[in-house]
Amino acid sequence: MSSVEYGGRTTSSAEQEMLISLIPVAHAQGSPKAVVSITPDTHVFTGETVTLRCDVQGGGNTQWNYSWYKNNRLTNHTTQEFKIRSVLHIHHGNFTCRGQSSDSQSSEISDAVTLTVSERPGAVLSVSPQSWLTEGDSVTLSCEDTDSSTDWTFSWYTAVPYRDGLTQIKHNRGYITYVELLSDSSRGSGGNYTLSPAALNHTGVYMCRGERGEPALHTQYSNPQPLWITGESPPVSLIINPSRTQHFTDDSLSLSCEDQINSTGWRVRRYTHSERVLDCSRGSVTGSTCKISFLSTSYTGVYWCESESGENSNPVNITVHDGGVILESPVHPVTEGHPLTLRCLYRNTKSSNLRADFYKDGSVLQTQTTGEMIIRTVSKSDEGFYHCKHPERGESLKSWVSVRASGPSGVEAPFSVLMLISSVVTASPYLLVTIILLVKCYKARAHTGEYRIQNAVIEE
Repeated sequence: MSSVEYGGRTTSSAEQEMLISLIPVAHAQGSPKAVVSITPDTHVFTGETVTLRCDVQGGGNTQWNYSWYKNNRLTNHTTQEFKIRSVLHIHHGNFTCRGQSSDSQSSEISDAVTLTVSERPGAVLSVSPQSWLTEGDSVTLSCEDTDSSTDWTFSWYTAVPYRDGLTQIKHNRGYITYVELLSDSSRGSGGNYTLSPAALNHTGVYMCRGERGEPALHTQYSNPQPLWITGESPPVSLIINPSRTQHFTDDSLSLSCEDQINSTGWRVRRYTHSERVLDCSRGSVTGSTCKISFLSTSYTGVYWCESESGENSNPVNITVHDGGVILESPVHPVTEGHPLTLRCLYRNTKSSNLRADFYKDGSVLQTQTTGEMIIRTVSKSDEGFYHCKHPERGESLKSWVSVRASGPSGVEAPFSVLMLISSVVTASPYLLVTIILLVKCYKARAHTGEYRIQNAVIEE
């Protein structure tokens, strides 16, 4: 990273010190004195650009050649100033310099100036109250630096798939994340970025970093923090085939975007253990499809649909298990009052008709010989983490089952029916009297008609 090299000679430190002592020094009163300066500061952080400069004071207009020393060792720098473009810990040390003119006049060696190099401060990103939210909730992202100082301002970013012009962040584990600055980043400069209310298009992976001073010093980018927002009526649905959240390794999987409003450019995106946002498919006018022929555990993550205009589907958490048992649970939230069916599936076994214990939040809920558990009428209390277990084959991973409120329509329908029944019961005495009167009138009219017909026949 740096353009600076030290230790151009292979001599020992004792020899270096001897060489320094052999350089002629003017001892007369008022002899020129070399002075070292370092900008922007003598205490810098890794990655910053540092300039070291040697000035000979009292030397008049003499043209000087320069010698630089680090920790009393002669370096290979001979110019008045040099830059370390990306300072590292190896550049930490005491620097001195000396000037020597063409007529062999030498300045006094400078006093040592210590360049201190510290690790660049980091940033830590946290979320409150949680990363999985329902549309309309409030959520706050908080960014804090690992330095003890308080004069930081913060910028906010989202992790996105690669395209030209993006900022790239290289992580210690070797992979690269691409980020772009949020358009309203400045509103979170105080360290808190609040979304209230949260909307479907806020789904994404967020990062932050701090900035202070002039020229600006930046902290390292923070840890990525995902936010997953689910809504009642997303403009697009993520269709998963097979339709379950858990899958076996080596199985195939297909994910597609089913458009509700004819938006264009839908694509399936995923966020996996690599902490990168990747395109699982390319957008098209008719929708997007992501096909994975052989699943591995690296495909475990959150998947969602996103349009070119930033509209999102509800996200789905998909896990890939290398064991022998998985849980088949609904991909999308179950509505209150509806049935919930859970099945225990076994690798290399087509039938699920095997004994299974079903757990909710770590506690045994039911034991079934059919490998299937049904909750006939789901309520909000049924929401939680579920998994299943077979005595010999093992147990599945845990999956979150979300229960959605039935909403106004689910309440109004029974209310309307009750109102109708109540109205009929209230009005029934009057209705009964009316029916009796109508029947009597009908019979009277029929009797009168019959009498007229008989009279007509007699007269003939």
